[in-house]
Amino acid sequence: MVKMKPYETFRRLAIAFTLLCWLIQPGLAAAQTPAKEKTQAPVTSSVPVAPPASPLSEQLAATPPQSEVLYGLQGVLVETLDGRTVATQSADVRFNPASAIKLATSLMALKTFGINHRFVTGVWTNGTFDKPTGTINGNLYISGRDPSFHFEHAVMIARQLNTLGIKTVSGDLVVAPGFTMNFNWSARRSGEQFYDTLDSTLRSAPATRAWTYERTAVGDTVSLQTVPSVAVMGEVRVETVGTEAKLLMAHKSSRLVDILKVLLCYSNNFMAERLGDTMGGTQSVENQVITSLGLPSNEFQISSLSGLGVNRVTPRAMMKIFRALRDELKKNKLTTADIMPVAGIDPGTLEDRFVEPSSRGSVIAKTGTLIRTDGGASALVGQLRTLSGETLLFVIMNQRGSVLRFRENQDFLVKQIQDSRGGPRPFAYKPHMLAMKLADTEHSFTSESEEFEPRAKVHPNP
Repeated sequence: MVKMKPYETFRRLAIAFTLLCWLIQPGLAAAQTPAKEKTQAPVTSSVPVAPPASPLSEQLAATPPQSEVLYGLQGVLVETLDGRTVATQSADVRFNPASAIKLATSLMALKTFGINHRFVTGVWTNGTFDKPTGTINGNLYISGRDPSFHFEHAVMIARQLNTLGIKTVSGDLVVAPGFTMNFNWSARRSGEQFYDTLDSTLRSAPATRAWTYERTAVGDTVSLQTVPSVAVMGEVRVETVGTEAKLLMAHKSSRLVDILKVLLCYSNNFMAERLGDTMGGTQSVENQVITSLGLPSNEFQISSLSGLGVNRVTPRAMMKIFRALRDELKKNKLTTADIMPVAGIDPGTLEDRFVEPSSRGSVIAKTGTLIRTDGGASALVGQLRTLSGETLLFVIMNQRGSVLRFRENQDFLVKQIQDSRGGPRPFAYKPHMLAMKLADTEHSFTSESEEFEPRAKVHPNP
């Protein structure tokens, strides 16, 4: 038996007692739901759970009240797949969803681009190629807005240039204003990293490791038999690709569905913002979500596409977003596990949650965490599975309190719901390898069908 600390025992008993109170007074939820967003001092929160079976009622009835309570604001909505309400609390009150907003960003990306979309990085030159020496006499241009472009992709481009016979560039490396690498908003710094990574004599140890790991992971031993290298003699500049430049090759990213899996597992803010930029930015995505889902405008108001800052979403609106995401994935014969973290299995934000043997793999969800904003905000949005094989959808949002306590409470509530239906049961899931492993590179001399340099959004250097 695992020995719990006293405060943990008190906390669990307190939450169980509040659940019992809800069972006794089912009308409490409506009375607790305020008409406006709460801004007053923290208040005690509890979740109402509809009585599923007598064993749970007997268990709660045997639990004595305790003085420990969870302080803060809380919104909860739990539903069956067919839309029946299992639990609700303040479902129409606006909360800060933090990084759970990335679900909306992902939804619109899937609707806009499709699961198989690949972001293209173009490699151009305005010079001539001297085949005997392997030298381009002119500049090398790089353009594109791939949110997942990393060290290994730069080495891949060097390898493909070598395949074309290119070993040296006499001129400068010119990167387009929209180009980024390794999650760095600065085009210049990204260009400098690209410059060094192309050249094996300047390539960093992390870049070499990234290249070796990825090629090994995908079983490409041929690429590892040589050391790709292209030396650029000039400097790094940030400019748009000149009209006189000709396309040498086109490097394609992983599929969008694989990019989203990495983005959501690690809750990568850069990738979310970058992805949103390709859809017109924050306001554009907000309008698209409201219009496509028919949401009241006051139930979905965002200031970022990553969840940073002050955003406002009701649990009910978030449930609609999550359902729409599930539907979009289903159209493409995919499930939420194809893009979202599976708790206790996938690396990232849910790696250390629901790790008990019986719980591992029984929750698929997106977290949200803001330590200071709104006095501390935390969210958990996703789906759970019970021993009977039933899948329930849930939204839990907390703010104005301890983020650590909020997380503990979220986990406990999910487990309580599972236990009320016999316990947890894992989803059928085969773990993904979270490397950007499906990047592809093509070389050609025409590019009419690809957009290499979409509308750029200027960001300040970090």
